[in-house]
Order: sequence, then C-alpha cells, then structure tokens
Amino acid sequence: MNHRTAIGIVCVAIACGGARLHAQDTQAGGAPTASVPSTSSDTTYAGGSSAGSATGSSTGSAAGSAAAASPSTTTSAGLSTPSAQSLMNPSSAQNPYYGSVTMGTVSPETLQLTLDDAIQRGIQANLAITQARIEQQQSDAQRLQSLDAVLPYVKAEGSTGAHQYNLTTFGFNAALLTQVAPAFPGVNFANFNPIVKVDVTQADAALDWTALDLAAYTRYRSAKESVKAAYYNTQSSRGLVVLNVGNQYLQTLADRSQIDSAQALLRTDEVLLKQAQAGQEAGTAARLDELRARVQYQTQQQKIIAAQNAFEKDKILLKREIGVPVEQAIQLTDTAPYADLEQMSIEDARHLAYGSRQDYQGMQRQVRSAQLSRSAARYERLPTLTASGNYGVTGVTHGLYHGTFVAMGELKLPLFKEAQFRGDADVAEAEQADSLNRLADLKQQIDQQLRDSMLDLNSSQALVRVSQSNVDLATHALSDANDRFAAGVDDNLPVVQAQATLSQAQSQLIEDTLSYNQAKLGLARNLGIVDTQYKTYLHGNKP
Repeated sequence: MNHRTAIGIVCVAIACGGARLHAQDTQAGGAPTASVPSTSSDTTYAGGSSAGSATGSSTGSAAGSAAAASPSTTTSAGLSTPSAQSLMNPSSAQNPYYGSVTMGTVSPETLQLTLDDAIQRGIQANLAITQARIEQQQSDAQRLQSLDAVLPYVKAEGSTGAHQYNLTTFGFNAALLTQVAPAFPGVNFANFNPIVKVDVTQADAALDWTALDLAAYTRYRSAKESVKAAYYNTQSSRGLVVLNVGNQYLQTLADRSQIDSAQALLRTDEVLLKQAQAGQEAGTAARLDELRARVQYQTQQQKIIAAQNAFEKDKILLKREIGVPVEQAIQLTDTAPYADLEQMSIEDARHLAYGSRQDYQGMQRQVRSAQLSRSAARYERLPTLTASGNYGVTGVTHGLYHGTFVAMGELKLPLFKEAQFRGDADVAEAEQADSLNRLADLKQQIDQQLRDSMLDLNSSQALVRVSQSNVDLATHALSDANDRFAAGVDDNLPVVQAQATLSQAQSQLIEDTLSYNQAKLGLARNLGIVDTQYKTYLHGNKP
C-alpha cells in the first residue's frame, strides 16, 4: 500500500467517524451550550437620574447588562472554542463591571486566590461599585445643599479703620455755622475745618433664618429619600459584583478542568499511538492504524492549546474585575463545586425578593422622593416667614462704644408666579408617574426573572445528570473498544471514535456543571441575597 493510498483511507475513516459522531450528537439533541443565568435589574437612582446600562441597568433579558462572561462552547468534535464574549474582549469603558481600580503592586510570588478572596477584592476594587459609591457621595452632597435652605444663617463681622468725612456734605456749611455761632461764644468757628478724620471700630453678629418654608423643607425630605435610593443602588452594585466575579471564577475553574480532562485523554492517546507504532513495526497492524492514532493524538494537542489559551484569557479578565495587576501570577485554589440545591416555591421566592432586592427597595425610595417633590411644588404657593436681626457695638477706636441692634420679621406671599408654579407642578407630576410605572414594571420583572432562574436551575440540573450518565457510558465504551483492539478483534477506529465521544462527554459535563453553578448564583442574585449567601447556594445547602 503506497503512502498516497494510506492517506486517502485515513481521510475516509475520519470522515465516517465524524459523521457517526454527528449522527449521535443529532440524536442526543446536540451539544447544549451553557446558558447565562438571568441577572437582576440595577439602575442608579442618585439625584433623581438613571445611570443607564453601564451601571447595571437590566433589560430583562437572560444575559442582563452586567452578566458574567458566557462559557465557551463545544464543537461536535469536542474542540473547545472561545466564547463570543472572549473574542470581543469586553471593555470597562462599555461596562464598568469588567474594570477595576488596581490595588497593590506586582509580587514575585504567585497569588493564591480562593473564591472568597476574589469576591472581597472585587467588592473593594471593582470599577462599577466604586462609581456607585461616588454617586452615593454626590447624592449626600445634594442633600446637604438642600438642607442649607432651611437652616439659620449666622455671621459675625468686625472692622476697624480710619475714616475721613467732609462735613459740608452733611449740611455743615458757612451759613449754618454763622447761625449757631451765638450759641457757642467760646468757639472760634472761623478756624473750623469741615474735613475731619476719625478712627471707627465696630463689631456685630447677624442672623437670617427662613422660619417657615414648607417647599424648601419638603425638597430636603425628597433629597433624603434620594440618598437612601443611592445607598440601595450601591448595595445592588455590590450584588452584581459578587455575581460577575463568582461567575468569572467558576468559568476559569471550568477552563482548568477542560485542560485537565484534555491532558488525561492526551496521555491515553499517546499510549494508543505507541501501541499502533509497535503493531506496525511488528507487522501485526496496518499503517492506517498508526496514522489514525497520530491524527487523534495531534487533535487532542489542539484541544489542549485552545483550552490553555481560554484559561489564560479568562484569568486576565478575572484579574481585571478584582483589581489585581494583570502581570501578577495567580493560582485558583478552590475546586468547582457541585451539589444539588433544594428549591423553593415561586411564592416564597417572590416574598423573599421583594424584601431583599436592593434595586426594588431603591425604586420604592425613588417613588417616595418623587411624591415629596410633587408636594414641594404645591407648597411653592404658600407664604414664607423669615426672621433676621443683628446686634453689635460701634464707636471711636479706644473711645466709648455703644451697642446697636436690629430685629425684624418678614412675611412673603408669592404673587404673579403662576406660570412657574404650574410648570414645576407638571414636571414633578410627570416624574412621579414615571417612577410609579417603573416600580410596577420592576415588580413584574422580578417575577419574570425568578421564573427564568428556576427554569434555568431545573434544566441545568437535569443536563448535569444526563452528562454524568454520558461520561459513564462513554468511559465503558472506550474500555470495551480498547479491549477489542488489544485482543486483535478490531482495529483502532472504534477506539478513536470512543475517545472522541468521551472527550465530548467530559467537556459537556464541565460546561453543564458550570451552567448549573451559574444558575444557582443567578437565582441568588435575583433573590437579592447573592452577596451574603453565595456559599450556601453554590454548596447546595438549604437556602
């Protein structure tokens, strides 16, 4: 058999094997890709404005605006391909949850990183939660600005200086002096100089206070509610950071598992190749068996290269999310968890979510802030009462000082401002209606997200069980094929096909396990408790 004929036979055999695998995959419904769990709605409500999707505003889709990177998909031949999100190289300029404020410097030692460590680093350094904290500070600053309108204003002033006066401007002219001269016979008014100089010192304290202004006071109360909404937004961002960092950590663990699985199969392929070479040299096996074994061996090497590349890229993305310098070497010390999770009813889930979801509580505060703003617009028509006064001393420097004071009250009744009053009222009413509509929509969205999460959880759990069974069956099939090949009953084509099937089954099990863990984190996030109970959900304890 010449070389060209052997190569042709190999190509036909591989094509037949691939067609058989494709047929098996079609009968099994195809290799399902890991779905990303639904994420929660997160909108910034600081200062009465929405922060938009860059800070985690949910669109209600399964992916969410700040969902973690989707896991890589698996081809019918078992090759792991980079996910679309990895190919896009997500940027923190588009989504701050992919960025962070770098903390620390590069250490020559490898950083041992557990899931807890990664989450705590993400909470401290992630760009999204850092921005949320800044917006919370800005909202509190706006509250202080509105408080200034209802607080008394007290000031103290003191001055001393030399003053020069022209008494002529006050009426002390020559005619007046002539008239008063008889009354002062001992004074020579002929030498009187109307230009005089005097050193004057004075000091006083003044008070201005708007004692009654219901509009200003109500606007201050509205600003306080906005501060509370900003606080809940920060807490909601914290939950999204935990979700994203947790998902990325699990994705990186899955990449490592893919490498371990591929390397184990590579060692098996190496043994098969050596057996085929020995058989060909001994004349007991055809050269076709050796060529087929070598192709399988090199194909497995391709899988390892692709898996290692995905692993390194996902580690970089993880470091970006938690503030670790990209040059720093890290090692993930946790293993991929798997445990069944006891599920709750949709009624219990809704009750827990309405009480725990930070975005829902923040929206309620936003509605209350809009209601107070509308009341403040109505109160603008009411009169305001202000009180002011001062007390001080005035006198010639180093001479006699005399006390002075002023006390007054002022009642202002706004008139001829009806256009402004109606405009302010219409704006406040529109904002209140908008916030009420968004609250009603968010309530329905929470229900939809919970139902989606439960469906994801049920389906991914069922996929894991099927994948486990497939791995067991593929392992037995490979063992039987190896026995038949070793006994000389068959060539190594069934062995190559069985190895490809086992590779695909193992890869799919890793992806389904990742999908199940991400579904559990997604459910915890949609319940509003992921930042405090992510361990409970990952390790399968009762929520």
